[in-house]
Amino acid sequence: MLNIVLHPAHSPSTLPPLLIVHGLFGSARNWGVIARRMAADREVLAVDMRNHGESPWMPAQSYADMAADLAEVIAAHGGRMDVMGHSMGGKAAMQLALTHGDMVDRLIVADIAPVAYSHDQSQHIHAMRALDLTGLSARSEADRRLAAQMDDPALRAFFLQSLDLKADPVRWRLNLDVLEAEMASITGWPGTTGRFDGSALFLAGGDSTYILPEHRPAIRDLFPAARLAKIPNAGHWLHAEKPREFEETMRIFLAR
Repeated sequence: MLNIVLHPAHSPSTLPPLLIVHGLFGSARNWGVIARRMAADREVLAVDMRNHGESPWMPAQSYADMAADLAEVIAAHGGRMDVMGHSMGGKAAMQLALTHGDMVDRLIVADIAPVAYSHDQSQHIHAMRALDLTGLSARSEADRRLAAQMDDPALRAFFLQSLDLKADPVRWRLNLDVLEAEMASITGWPGTTGRFDGSALFLAGGDSTYILPEHRPAIRDLFPAARLAKIPNAGHWLHAEKPREFEETMRIFLAR
């Protein structure tokens, strides 16, 4: 089963648990602050997806496999949850809702659509592979070395959260070989049919190009009750750029 970071409710209510599903190269720890704040009145589970974080390394990264992983987590924790997924995690959450709709109460998809994208994230894998891990003991030194491959300090900080400096030898908590081999599947969409009639929110960054007007018919076909909203002045990493706005939008949509 996937590794789970559990955040018990501070003041339990009748709200269902919330499952948080991170994106490519991410982990449950990326969502720690938002998960803790959303746990004010409900249990929150953040998972490490397969081949990420502390979850098992597996030979495939298909959306059918990822949705089955999420279904296993939900089945082991009561059988039904609200689900929020970002990017790759959003596609996995959509696949889950379309194939195991009885397990999903309300669905939030953050800055991704049920379509195939032409971009490729393999350059980040190459940069991580190129990082010299010899003798590393401090994240600041890892950042200095990674800067030779990656200019953006925010991206470096994000990727370095998946570097295990306590391991001997130091290692990435990412199965880079499988993620590279499966990149076309990750950036693609399996063409899943069916529909999820439950409440769904597609939340985009106002400055992002991941959810475009031409994607709306595909969203409506699969998620006829979907609402679409934007967080202004935010890009694809809307939860990191505008965390309080992201959290408040989630809270309002998930309220009963």
